[in-house]
Amino acid sequence: MCLSTMFMILLPSSIIKPENVGLSLSYGLSLNSVLFWAIYMSCFVENKMVSVERIKQFTNIPSEAAWQINDRLPPPNWPTHGNVELKDLQVRYRPNSPLVLKGITLNIRGKEKIGVVGRTGSGKSTLVQVFFRSRFGIIPQEPVLFEGTVRSNVDPVGQYSDEEIWQSLEHCQLKEVVAGKPDKLDSLVVDNGDNWSVGQRQLLCLGRVMLKRSRILFLDEATASVDSQTDAVIQRIIREDFANCTIISIAHRIPTVMDCDRVLVIDAGRAKEFDKPSRLLERHSLFGALVQEYANRSAGM
Repeated sequence: MCLSTMFMILLPSSIIKPENVGLSLSYGLSLNSVLFWAIYMSCFVENKMVSVERIKQFTNIPSEAAWQINDRLPPPNWPTHGNVELKDLQVRYRPNSPLVLKGITLNIRGKEKIGVVGRTGSGKSTLVQVFFRSRFGIIPQEPVLFEGTVRSNVDPVGQYSDEEIWQSLEHCQLKEVVAGKPDKLDSLVVDNGDNWSVGQRQLLCLGRVMLKRSRILFLDEATASVDSQTDAVIQRIIREDFANCTIISIAHRIPTVMDCDRVLVIDAGRAKEFDKPSRLLERHSLFGALVQEYANRSAGM
């Protein structure tokens, strides 16, 4: 454009009139802004087409199963006895990826206390994740609280009365703490429960499970991050209030499973051993090797 303008200016007036040169310059300046917006919009459209391409990819992803299958709903009191039966359980995280759990078959009787042990990456956490259902109780190692109130954290779906919530808090020894706050059950809980102590957060999670009256309870070293006093409270509650429940506990510290009815040893995604701790220690076993490794680490500290 600059070269064309210079060419027209340098031409003698007998060839091109001055007014035509001015008109050309005026149109040329406006054309510059039009050209800028044309290039800008083409770049903008090109960038947004990436989003369109991503949406198209999402439309090709197979749909998940329905959230609720009305013709296959379990009875309201399910599970009735807390029995757990697995037959050739195989799990992978995505299609065509290697199996994480490789054909696990086991039978857990109601009210049994089961410890799950294994080295890091053996698949014990994946096994417990497979079990997760809304009717089951879960107490993780790191207590999970959501932004809201005490009521919304203990009863997230709002299906229990205040009286039942207070009874649950009384069982887990938090009734006096919550009652002492100005807003009672509406007391604030910030994201992750940072305005409550670690012990209180764990007890609130325990109260949530007690309120559901779950027949099956999963523990992931629930007392690993709390003080000794809170540890004693949680252990007593689990021992007394969950005596008639099936308890499946992931153990990172071997001594925590020595009192279990049976111990499940997982290695490389397979159930290698499943028996009473005393019987496993009587013979050469993977569980015995894990106990020895733990003892050696403890002695070296």
